Amino acid sequence: MSIATGIGSMPGTDFAESLRLVMGEVGDFVYVPELPARGVHAGMIGRTLAVLDGLDADLQPDGWRVGVGEGVDQRRARSLLAQDLDVAEELAGTHDGPLKLQVTGPLTLAASVERPRGDKMLADHGARREIAESLAEGLRAHVADARRRFPDAELVVQVDEPSIVPVLTGGIPTASGFSRHRSVHPPEADALLRLVTEAITGAGARPVVHSCAPDVPVELLAGAGFSAIAFDLSLARPDDIWAETFEQGTDLWLGVVPSTDTTGVTNTALVTRIAAFFGRFGFDEEAYAARLVVTPTCGLAGASPAWAREALVLAQRVAAG
Repeated sequence: MSIATGIGSMPGTDFAESLRLVMGEVGDFVYVPELPARGVHAGMIGRTLAVLDGLDADLQPDGWRVGVGEGVDQRRARSLLAQDLDVAEELAGTHDGPLKLQVTGPLTLAASVERPRGDKMLADHGARREIAESLAEGLRAHVADARRRFPDAELVVQVDEPSIVPVLTGGIPTASGFSRHRSVHPPEADALLRLVTEAITGAGARPVVHSCAPDVPVELLAGAGFSAIAFDLSLARPDDIWAETFEQGTDLWLGVVPSTDTTGVTNTALVTRIAAFFGRFGFDEEAYAARLVVTPTCGLAGASPAWAREALVLAQRVAAG
């Protein structure tokens, strides 16, 4: 039997309410929700900057910038994360199954955060390495803290890389908007990702990567040490690399439930889509069921509260077959 979970973000601003919803609907695989509606401090980037070690940041008019000292916004992000983990410990501290935390990956982080003098950290090889190392070191402490809070849980760290494809293909615009940053070549991308996966594994958690972009670089991600790849099934080409990766031991988390409000979606139709995907490669349900995690296609921050609940319910039904 498969299990279900969410990608991370949820609508609304009440953390305790969101976590109770998660525990109620996908309680076999709990995740600590992110609520970006509370502001930039609680968004994907702000949340991850709260985890960094040895690299301070502040919010500038153009967005987050590192190397300018810890500002009130980074302190707010760190405080908010600590408060959320306190609530999560109170509500889920005895959970004895998988429990997932989410962070932004080093490639997307470098493409989103500015250097001290402006433009993205992506522009400089040394800056890219610096932010990846800071993230890796911060994750060691973050996972250790989670281990103390959730002693019986099987900790999973989901690394979100929504910008990985444009980073690899030179699609991230420069500050002027008139040109693009040079592409990061696969060997360097592998090294940056590997810093993170090794930190997670070394701290005793399972590293998983999520990207809802098309043309997910499957071979790169599996080679960097991720034990599972979460992706939007509707954007995935049925290439043999999926089968090869699965056969080599990397699990596939299929995002099949729409992440924004919709109608007419049935669990039967989604089960059929999953079976068709694996069936193309000659895998029957017996071969994939125990390794499959069913998720929404992406985070649920853009959904209505009603659909966020329904999406998790639907994911659970699909996982149950």
